[in-house]
Amino acid sequence: MKSLANSIFILILTLLFSHTRIINLPSVAAITSMKPGDELNHSQVLDSEGGKFKLGFFSISQTNNYYLGIWYAGDPQDKKLWIANPNTPLLNNSGLLTIDTTGTLKITSGGKTVVNITPPLLTRSSIARLQGSGILVLQDETQNRTLWQSFDHPTDTLFPGMKLGYNLTTKQNWTLTSWLSSYIPASGAFTLSLESIQGAFQLVIRRRGEVYWISGAWRNQSFPLLTALHDSSNRYQYNLNLVSEKDDVFFQFDAPDGSFPSLELNFNGAIVGGGEDSRVYALYNEFCYGYESHDGCVSNQLPECRKDGDKFKQKSGDFIDRSTTNSYDNASTSLGDCMKRCWEHCSCVGFTTTSNGTGCIIWNGNGEFQVDESGNTVKKYVLVSSKSSNGKQKKWIWIVIVVAIVVPMLISGFICYSIVRRRKLQAEKRREEEYIRELTASDSFNDTNMKEKDGREVQDLKIFSFGFALAATSNFSSENKLGEGGFGPVYKGKFPDGREVAVKRLSRTSGQGLVEFKNELILIAKVQHTNLVRVLGCCIHEDEKMLIY
Repeated sequence: MKSLANSIFILILTLLFSHTRIINLPSVAAITSMKPGDELNHSQVLDSEGGKFKLGFFSISQTNNYYLGIWYAGDPQDKKLWIANPNTPLLNNSGLLTIDTTGTLKITSGGKTVVNITPPLLTRSSIARLQGSGILVLQDETQNRTLWQSFDHPTDTLFPGMKLGYNLTTKQNWTLTSWLSSYIPASGAFTLSLESIQGAFQLVIRRRGEVYWISGAWRNQSFPLLTALHDSSNRYQYNLNLVSEKDDVFFQFDAPDGSFPSLELNFNGAIVGGGEDSRVYALYNEFCYGYESHDGCVSNQLPECRKDGDKFKQKSGDFIDRSTTNSYDNASTSLGDCMKRCWEHCSCVGFTTTSNGTGCIIWNGNGEFQVDESGNTVKKYVLVSSKSSNGKQKKWIWIVIVVAIVVPMLISGFICYSIVRRRKLQAEKRREEEYIRELTASDSFNDTNMKEKDGREVQDLKIFSFGFALAATSNFSSENKLGEGGFGPVYKGKFPDGREVAVKRLSRTSGQGLVEFKNELILIAKVQHTNLVRVLGCCIHEDEKMLIY
């Protein structure tokens, strides 16, 4: 009985042991290279030297399309660093990676070529490898030379060892191109390149060929607007490098191992860290509007209907009442294209893309946007005016109010001043005429114009105009000045008939009034002596008095 029990126990152990071996079948040996005739299907991967990178087929669940790409082994974010067929997706998992008899690395499906990754190289000794740096290379095994490499054909991501720049001899450009949307790797609206601007190297983001964002000139081993890549608060500490050689000019970086480092130009034109680092390093505000240049956005002339501070904010809800909807179902249109379309059309108040991130849905009109607090409604980008914009509006309103008040006051003040001045001039003119009337009406003054009984002419006093005095003395020029006494300067003058005269210009501060001036004039006119000059007359202009000899 005991022997039977032992036999049964041994049988059970044998069955369990056999079952365990069946479950843990040895895994398929890792593929590290491919030769002509070899194939890689959707369930296989090509491992890099050292096992840090993998190449294989993957799908995007939102579209069910398949692509061939490279990624970090063990990256929790599963970020794809390079894609062989971004613009030519596979519609199912039947794709194969192979090298044909001409040495061409290609993707096939159902026996047909979907995309040639490399041109025909006309060699039967080509071999494909994924190097330890993450580069997919096609080499001539017999001559030990590289025929083609993936680093010369970057997609949307830069990782250590890759170049961003250009070759002066071959005209090769290493430029990143954004995805069309977060689900579609096809070429999007944005590119990132290294360019020389006014003799300085800068990273430049372009939207459909137009400069959209610039990093600032390279200095001190960094770009001014990308210093966050290696500042003390960044745990990844990217080391940036700019190389300018005889033929090559390029930017590249490296970072500590184990961090899955990469820099991605995302579908919205932002530079984002990859792997465990998901920080945004450029375009923090999602869009560039043309009025903000402090964060690298390029300044552009605003549409007439837009102002500083206007922007789009993503909100959950719907437009109500007076809004109309227009759809642009273009599979090559991205979110950035929709933003540009809405920003430049004055009637546009909001936009979004279709479910896969392409095409545009545009809202026009003056309809109110009703926010869905639950967040269940599809989010839309809604045009709003920021506080700074409202502040500027209020500022302009106050400026208009102040101008509307001050300008009429200034005009009224000027009119009042003109009236007062005109009246003052008229009063002075009347006073001058009164002076002259009083002077000429004086009996003593009239007596000086009479002849004496013996027939000698005593005097013939005249009232001269101020213009006459100016003309006679050449505008009282310093060259005609004879001297200056206690009551004012004396000028030499000449009448039109050639007679030389002297003009005594009484000082305005002499304190002499009309009565004193009249008495002096009559007294001098009556005194006759061979040693005294004759007084010919006088001139009265405003509050100024002159004697002419």
